[in-house]
Amino acid sequence: MLSLLAALVSVGMMAGLFTGFSYAVMPGLKILDDKAWIAAMQQINKVIINGWFMPAFLGAVVFTGAAAALVGASANRAALPWVLAALALALVMFIGTVAVNVPLNDRLAAAGDPGSLADPAALRASVEAKWIAWNTVRGVASVGALLALGWALLVHGRAAG
Repeated sequence: MLSLLAALVSVGMMAGLFTGFSYAVMPGLKILDDKAWIAAMQQINKVIINGWFMPAFLGAVVFTGAAAALVGASANRAALPWVLAALALALVMFIGTVAVNVPLNDRLAAAGDPGSLADPAALRASVEAKWIAWNTVRGVASVGALLALGWALLVHGRAAG
């Protein structure tokens, strides 16, 4: 089923992005001084809104929702619980991003030039730990959704015979 495959690919792209931030990007940025850390995050947040991120980010929810609807409406519903689990996890990733990480990114952007900040340490302290924690939530949710969709494809294929 193409909707399941599209969901798997888009969720997989998000799982790779968020977990890559957890195990490589954020630990790499941690060594930077406050002004450099803010500048790096500001730049990442500018360039990430692009033709790769947005289709994967939105597609993770849209394609998984479409797969749930199509599997639910089909005669072969064996994979439906797994697709619904994936959809719930994709929604955790999406809502966490929109409700937590994006507002933190906006706070960094609104600060302007890090070189002109009176207290860059205070800004970093108000953003970094929460951003990392919620990125971990996004990563775990995305990996869980990816596993559920992979299993759904397997179950769907087995049930189809």
